[in-house]
Amino acid sequence: MLITPAALLSAAATILALLVYLMTFWRAGKMRGQHKILAPATSGHPEFDRAYRVQMNTIEQLVLFLPLLWLATLYFHTIAWLPAAFGLVWSIGRIVYMQAYMADPSKRSLGFGIGALATVGLLILAIIGIVQSWMALSAA
Repeated sequence: MLITPAALLSAAATILALLVYLMTFWRAGKMRGQHKILAPATSGHPEFDRAYRVQMNTIEQLVLFLPLLWLATLYFHTIAWLPAAFGLVWSIGRIVYMQAYMADPSKRSLGFGIGALATVGLLILAIIGIVQSWMALSAA
């Protein structure tokens, strides 16, 4: 396996994204304990409800984000660091989303939009990279 600078950057972006997820996991757990919401309950106090929704939404977004990050990293070589940059933007978006949602759920749009932009950017890079690789393989 060839280790490239782009792969190392995407590995760092992956670790950052997982740390952001762990932060949401920790916050939801803290709110569960603070408000004495026993498992398996998933609601009970507005602060816990918000923390739980942030955690669940982050999991939902990770399912799209991580495969796209690595597909773009493996196949898009035009600007090799761009997938990792989108990975960083995604994590920033999730942090903005978390902070806004915890304060006032109606203010979550900016953070969600930042993360969605990064995800769509990775989708586009992955498609371009796969098509370019497919065409190069067909031409050979």
